Amino acid sequence: MKNKVRIAIVGTGYFSQFHFDAWKRLEVCVVAICSLNENDAIHYSKKFDNCPIYTNFQKMIDEIELDFVDIVIPPKNHLKFIKIAAKKNINIICQKPFTNSYSEALDAVSFANNNNVLLIVHENFRFQPWYQKIKTILDTNLLGELYQVSFRMRPGDGQGKDAYLNRQPYFQKMERFLIHETAIHIIDVFRFLFGEIDSVFANLFKLNKHINGEDAGYVLFNFKNGIRGIFDGNRLSDHIAQDRRLTIGDMLIEGSNGTLRLNGDGEIFKRKFASNKELKISYKWDNKGFAGDSVFRCQSHIINHYIKGTKLFNSAKDYLENLKIEKYIYKSNSVRKILQTK
Repeated sequence: MKNKVRIAIVGTGYFSQFHFDAWKRLEVCVVAICSLNENDAIHYSKKFDNCPIYTNFQKMIDEIELDFVDIVIPPKNHLKFIKIAAKKNINIICQKPFTNSYSEALDAVSFANNNNVLLIVHENFRFQPWYQKIKTILDTNLLGELYQVSFRMRPGDGQGKDAYLNRQPYFQKMERFLIHETAIHIIDVFRFLFGEIDSVFANLFKLNKHINGEDAGYVLFNFKNGIRGIFDGNRLSDHIAQDRRLTIGDMLIEGSNGTLRLNGDGEIFKRKFASNKELKISYKWDNKGFAGDSVFRCQSHIINHYIKGTKLFNSAKDYLENLKIEKYIYKSNSVRKILQTK
């Protein structure tokens, strides 16, 4: 039945490769591709029975019968494309960062609701297998009362004038970078694992003079249930990992009964309180695609919701809370105060 779902994809940049691969394995019908890069569009079209390619999004939407459009482009045109698709009653999957701002995201969600279409954010980090495993562990109360979580983001890809150019060059021009582009993932993961966030305090700064936005900083989180969180990000520093982009950092979760530690290779270790010995937790995951095949997991989750009606965890309406927290992080950095995420 999956091959009955008709999808068009807009965007053929670096990250689109993981979307195309996942749709191919899910056996959905990719019936059109839209891109300003005709050569890349032709390349991907060959993988889907030479489906039609377009350079004009409106023309594609007008001409092709679709169930979904998968928007895999930078946020500049998200709202515009969402409205074009929604007017045609086409369901929408949109990459993150989701739109340019919280106010644009509100507009997108309202417009989709008024046109009775699904609007889903392609947030794949919570589908990474280590976070899925950590969630099951935390649900068993293994750590007892949870005290705090810290995440040290260290991908090591942000040094020098050529930072990001080989993969996603638009990163250099983003006015809001560390939080809006990357830490938004961790905000979503924190909410997935530890619940809703009550307040934030941020201190953000730029280390690489060749980019426009912030690339390092600290954010303190207070969760409504009393847990405390620390995000410590620095895109210029690295961490120990075979692939430093796999987890992009290390996580430590502390509780009354002990700790959980996630390393850069996706390995999880537990340590009992008062013990000096860590034990590795065994679990299975596929080392393919992006970050534990999380793009495939995310897109499979979306298709299962569409076909079988299973619960959806990444609707744009629910994702608004992440963007609201992001808004308060930037505001906190500006005023240098702890702010409630009202």
